[in-house]
Amino acid sequence: MDIKIPTGIKNQEEIIVTNAHSAKTLGSGSVDVFATPAMIVLIEKTAQKSVQPFLPDGFTTVGTEVNVKHLKATPIGKQVRSNSYLKSVDGKKLLFELHVWDDKELIEIGTHTRVIVEEKIFMEKLK
Repeated sequence: MDIKIPTGIKNQEEIIVTNAHSAKTLGSGSVDVFATPAMIVLIEKTAQKSVQPFLPDGFTTVGTEVNVKHLKATPIGKQVRSNSYLKSVDGKKLLFELHVWDDKELIEIGTHTRVIVEEKIFMEKLK
């Protein structure tokens, strides 16, 4: 199946940082600030949701690479906003540019690669 996804697709997702998102809770650090692993979940979600409407039923994307710089710490209780931009499409490979902001400043920059897969075939290969 030939799936056409245009470059330039943008999306934004927002969350309030809770204890569940903290480095201390997730085990990636010992302080109660927005954890890098939680930020990665947010950026992957932002990218995935941006292209899902362009995919036929039974297809999705899976993450294959994340490259981020976590620039600033964000305390519990603050809102963070993730922005994704689909920079390039190479067959089934999608490259996103990502930025995450809190209410004061840019806290993350990075790139994320996702690949289009047919869910049923993808899951069958795991058996």
